[in-house]
This record gives sequence, structure tokens and C-alpha cells, in this order.
Amino acid sequence: MFSLKEFLRKEVKPALGCTEPAAVALAVARASEELPSGEIRSIRVVVSDSVYKNGMAVVIPGTQGMRGNAIAAALGAICGKSAYGLEVLRDCNLEHVRLARQWVQEGLVEVFCDPMKHGVYIEATVTKGECWAKSLIFREHTNFVEIIRDGVTVFKKAFWEGALNEEESLFEVMKNTPYEELLKLADDMDADDIQYVLQGVDMNMRIAEFGLQRKEDDGFCFGKRMQALVKQQGLENDLGYLIRMFCYAAADARMSGAKLPVMSSAGSGNHGITAILPVALLGKKMHKDSRTIAKALVISHLSTSFVKSRLGRLSQVCGCAIAAGAGAAAGMVFLLGGDVRQMEEAMRIVIVNTAGMICDGAKESCSLKVGTGAFEAYIAALFSMSGSKTGVVQGLLNPSIEKTVGNVAKIEQEGMCDLDKVILEILGETSLHANE
Repeated sequence: MFSLKEFLRKEVKPALGCTEPAAVALAVARASEELPSGEIRSIRVVVSDSVYKNGMAVVIPGTQGMRGNAIAAALGAICGKSAYGLEVLRDCNLEHVRLARQWVQEGLVEVFCDPMKHGVYIEATVTKGECWAKSLIFREHTNFVEIIRDGVTVFKKAFWEGALNEEESLFEVMKNTPYEELLKLADDMDADDIQYVLQGVDMNMRIAEFGLQRKEDDGFCFGKRMQALVKQQGLENDLGYLIRMFCYAAADARMSGAKLPVMSSAGSGNHGITAILPVALLGKKMHKDSRTIAKALVISHLSTSFVKSRLGRLSQVCGCAIAAGAGAAAGMVFLLGGDVRQMEEAMRIVIVNTAGMICDGAKESCSLKVGTGAFEAYIAALFSMSGSKTGVVQGLLNPSIEKTVGNVAKIEQEGMCDLDKVILEILGETSLHANE
């Protein structure tokens, strides 16, 4: 079993912009760093269907509205630094954006979808003159498994196609760990862990407040519009509406390319918004001390990853609502004084309520799903604390939280196996066309 610190290091970390195009930029940046200085001749990226879908239409931070995997790939070569992880494009400026757009328009950058690859898979090849380098990210957004320079392997993780290595094992171990046992890790929290998870609150509140300051004609702005409705209806003291408002606003800003990082959860920034903000807002309203709020946040992150480990890192269904919503519900139950059984109850309510919500790619309207997941998490926590009992076999529902999540995973992985293909057909145009 891994430690809490290992879990937080792996599953809870800052990310700038949508994690899929960020990972594309990261792969390109790492390949570029293997090559000597010189003029780029070509950038060729092959990604899975899930990565392709999530990078097609989302705005890249700092680009003034530029969208898609191709722009992210170009920027990875121009200004990306792999040492920044999922904040790889932290140094991006408008001159970098101008050059990236030129490269895309000139055909120097190509991004292809391999329909046989699923989950996280990104293979980036960069050519400078006669030299070339390739990097491969697999299973996790920052997990490099192979680096090749001019045909020579300079780095490789052993047996990455089959056996798990140390870096990848945490998610797999979690998938086979009972929920109650996983939750015991929250008892190991120390002062450093408290400080770290509370940084996530500051980070995600900052981008939410940024989102609330945007003009209503600047994109969807559901957070800003909800703020106006809350004031008009005199609902400023209704925590459910405030949770929805702040989560809308944070996701609005993130999906519109705000150059502000968020603290992610289970490999997703939007998951992090859902897993963190509702818990933090409830803790603040209840005047809980920082240690109690931090433990509730740890429970939320653990519960989110528990669900995601069974659904898959990138899934056909919306993990923001299903997984992070369930996580937030568990964290809020803890704040309300509930025990592990009541946490499981709240998680079951969220999971069966949102199980049919599909993922149709990353874009601004994701804020609706983030807000829905966050709001339903709060309601589920209240239901659980009021004595709700869903411990029956009914549809996807099962008295076991492991079985309930497993039922949704079975629907997603077997019943929805062609969903990404259909979504990509509907979306139609490639990320390259989106920037023309």
C-alpha cells in the first residue's frame, strides 16, 4: 500500500489549462529538449481517441482564444518546459502564440488520432534538420515511458506495456483496494499535507474569483450569470447556489484559457475544482478549523481517485460529476459529522444520479457539468446525513460502494465502448481546423 504523501504527489497537483492538450505540449517539449538548437522541421503527434477528443475544442491558456492539440503541440516546442509538468506552458507569451499559429498554418504540426489507442497515450516526434527525437506518455498525463533520440533509446521504463512499474502502480493498487481501507490514509495527514491541500483551495478559489470578474459576453460565463441570479433572487446565503456559482466560475475561466493554474485531482483540473471548492465552502460556512477542512479535502481526493481508478483515467462518462462529485460528497459528509457508511451513502447517491452523463470533450460548457456535480454532491451529503438509505440492489445501485462503482464502470467500458468514436464523428472538424 502506498502512503498519503505518495498519493498526494501523484494524484493532487497543479495544472495549467486542460490536462490533455497540456500533456500533448509536455510530450512535445520533452522531445524537443533532446535536440540541439535549430529550426523545427516538423512536429508529429499521435494520440488516443480520448486525448484527441478532449484537446479538440478547448482554449489553450495564454493564447487569446486559440484552441486545440495542434496549437498546444507547437507551443510545447516553442516555449514548453517539461520540468513544469502540467504547467508546461507557464512561460507562454503572445509572440510564442503568433509563431505557433504560423507553424500550424504552414503544416509543420500534425496531430493524429489513433482510434485503437484509449486512455492516456501521446507519442510526440520532433524533427530538427537531420535530427529527431520521440517521447511517449502512457497511462498518466506526466508519465514518460520512453524517450528516443535519432533511433537510440535514451530512456525507457521496463515492461511498460504489461507490468506496472513504481510510478504507475498507485492507480492500479487503488483499483483493488476497498474504499474503507483506502480512507484510512486520511488519518496519516501531517502539517505538510495540511498546508499542501489548503494551497489547492487558494488556487481554485483564485480562478473562481477570476471567473466571476469576467464580462458576461466573454464566453459562456455561467458563474457570472449565476451570480446575477443569486443576487436577484436573494439567495446569497444559500450554500448550494454558491457552490454551483463558484464551481461554474472556476471551470468557465479554466476552459476559456485563463492563465491561472488549478489544483487537480485524479489527473484532471475540473475534477479538482469539483473535489475541492464545495468542501472548502462548506467548511468555511461551518467555521471549521484548517485541519478539519484539510482532512475533509483529503477524503474528497481519496474518494475521487477511488472512483476514477475503476472508471479509468480518461473515461466515456463525465468524471467531474461522477467521480469528483462523489468525492466532494464524501468530504462534505465528514464535515457534517458523518461516518464512513454515510460517506458511502452520499457517494452512491451521486454516482447513480449522474451515471449517464457522458464526456463530449473539453470545452467551455464543461462548467455546467462541473457545477452540476458539485451541487449534487452537496445535496447527496445532506440526504445522507438526514438518514437516506440506498443500501439495496436496484439498477446500478448496490449496497457495496465498490460494486456500485463497478457497475458504472461496466456500463462505460462495455456498453459505451464506441462512444468516443461517435463523439469524434459529431465534433467533425480537427483541432487544426479550429485554429484556421
